[in-house]
Amino acid sequence: MSPAACAQALRQRFPALFDGPPKPLKLRTHVDIEARAPGVFSKQVLTAFFRRYTGSTSYLLSVARGRQRFDLDGKPGGEISDEHRQIAIDELTRRGVGLQSRRELEEQQRRNRAGLLFDYERTTLTRANFCVLKQVAEEELDGLLEIARAEAAQDQQRRPPPDARPQGRPPGPRRDGPPQRASQRPSERPSQERPQGPRGRGPRNDEGHRR
Repeated sequence: MSPAACAQALRQRFPALFDGPPKPLKLRTHVDIEARAPGVFSKQVLTAFFRRYTGSTSYLLSVARGRQRFDLDGKPGGEISDEHRQIAIDELTRRGVGLQSRRELEEQQRRNRAGLLFDYERTTLTRANFCVLKQVAEEELDGLLEIARAEAAQDQQRRPPPDARPQGRPPGPRRDGPPQRASQRPSERPSQERPQGPRGRGPRNDEGHRR
């Protein structure tokens, strides 16, 4: 079995852990797989798969930013140690994955929490079934929802109220460009002279010729 075929088989057998973005794995997950699916995956195939899986940048980011490991059922399987988190951070630094990538990850996690809250407030599923569908450990659901509600409140505070529009300009279409000179400085026009001609060289006489 190739590593790609192994990955597909693991997603089908253990979707709570392997389907979707990488999650930090419980230590000795390969032993749990051999116990749950005896004879299906050889040790060599699992070793090749996990070397690839845990060496990916997305997996290292999940370890660097996460707090919890997960077992085959998607349930918490122990905390990530500071040592292992630092190893992941050092490797990301070596690969040139800097602050911008971490910011993007944080923004994605924020969007994921907002989507989780949106769906949770509208779902008709039981809590347990909802967690299975969303691949979230039931013990972590309340914490994620609490964070999402706090972030939604922060976003609401940043938005200006609907009636907070600039004052001082009456409604109506805007005029592009500067106003005409005549409307700008009407008081400068001599009261006894006619308006200047198109070229601005002086008033015209009655025959239309310039003086």
